[in-house]
Amino acid sequence: MIRLVPTTLREANAFVKAHHRHHKPVTGHKFSIGCEVEGRLVGVVIAGRPVSRYLDDGLTLEVNRLCTTGEKNACSMLCAATARAAKAMGYQKIITYTLDTEPGTSLRAAGWTCMGRAGGKRWTGKRCPAVDLCPPQMKLRYEKLL
Repeated sequence: MIRLVPTTLREANAFVKAHHRHHKPVTGHKFSIGCEVEGRLVGVVIAGRPVSRYLDDGLTLEVNRLCTTGEKNACSMLCAATARAAKAMGYQKIITYTLDTEPGTSLRAAGWTCMGRAGGKRWTGKRCPAVDLCPPQMKLRYEKLL
């Protein structure tokens, strides 16, 4: 049976490093949640401040990483748990991004809404990293009002 468990940023980042298809670990967070089956970690979510400074209003939280081993219902369980925790902490909205080639099924199952395309394919400007931090393709932004 799948169940939620508390997890540290260190544990969550180690899981992301081992299992995420295209993202690396994050530097900081507000909180992380894990889920396990028979004592084995099968998924993590890392929530933090929005990456976009335009959305970082103090009342919006972003799911910066969501990663599972493919366990059935793990993604939607983690999305829903993160929204509940964010609401309990006083946040008014929670957001996340997917690649435009990902279906977003788990997000919709947890009550999130696709707001359409967001951002560009790559970071630009003075703070542009030397190496792409994610696949250079369009993203979709999902959000849930709390």
